[in-house]
Amino acid sequence: MSENKTEDQNKIDFLAIGDIVIDAFIKLKQAEIVGEADTPSYKICLPFAEKVPYEDVFVCPAVGNASNASVCASRLGLKSALVSNIGADLDGEKCLESLKNDGVRTDLIKINTGMKTNYHYVLWYEAERTILIKHEIYQYALGEMRNPKWIYFSSVGETAFPFHYVVADYLDLYPEINFVFQPGKFDIKLGKDKLERLYKHSKLFFCNVEEARKILEEGNGEIKELLVKMHDLGPKTVVITDGPKGAYAYDGADMWFMVPYPDPKPPYERTGAGDAFSSTVVSAIILGKTLPEALAWGGVNSMSVVQEVGAQKGLLSRLKLEEYLKNAPADYIARKL
Repeated sequence: MSENKTEDQNKIDFLAIGDIVIDAFIKLKQAEIVGEADTPSYKICLPFAEKVPYEDVFVCPAVGNASNASVCASRLGLKSALVSNIGADLDGEKCLESLKNDGVRTDLIKINTGMKTNYHYVLWYEAERTILIKHEIYQYALGEMRNPKWIYFSSVGETAFPFHYVVADYLDLYPEINFVFQPGKFDIKLGKDKLERLYKHSKLFFCNVEEARKILEEGNGEIKELLVKMHDLGPKTVVITDGPKGAYAYDGADMWFMVPYPDPKPPYERTGAGDAFSSTVVSAIILGKTLPEALAWGGVNSMSVVQEVGAQKGLLSRLKLEEYLKNAPADYIARKL
């Protein structure tokens, strides 16, 4: 086999970087919801010091923002890989097996001797969920990445910083790499100043409305204002999702609004909808689609994911996704604002 052919086989189209976890979904039979939605007072309440019955448990290995993105890209036909950490335990083995079954390269995942794999518990009630999280304290490193075409960076643990600077240094060395940033909870907590270099390197940036307000410290900022201010931080194209209301995008010239793809039935469980949307938009652009076309792709996969349990079961193949697009309503298009 020629050297050039070997290099082509090893080339990564889509490299995701971020924490990998196992999610155990505990489907609750009953709970009390108090407070007003989208405020700190909004809470799920259970009886204290009681035995609380539950309906079922579903265990989903190899999830997390970056892992979900790598699986999404692979199912859409891209050569996908993941940089992450797992423990040298049975849970880690399950994660590797799941990723390999989805065609994701796992040779850049570090197996940490004497440590556990991240394990989260998801309290699932009706279509929403509250997640109990615990991130192990790993030593983060990039490894031998072989200059992928695209890097998708999302959600590392609270102790990962200054790993963000390591990623930024790598992007400084290889400016031809297309960088995508979808910050997680702990990334956002660092503040925009510490992440300034990642924002400026971003070809595409994704977050939801609440996250945009936190990043920009704009408690009541309107969508158009948030798009412009996020763009001013450096990303060439900003995409802000607004849950079941749709998504917005701004590339410095045009603003777009993408309506949701119609649900065939009420959402079953919403975990991973944002990851599905973001990584599908990126995958579509890698595959040569325009931004408006990519937004339409993202809405389809997001719709599909919320019909299943967990962040990955509903992720579609390219063939199935394009079938949904063919059958989409006439008004399922990105509209310029």
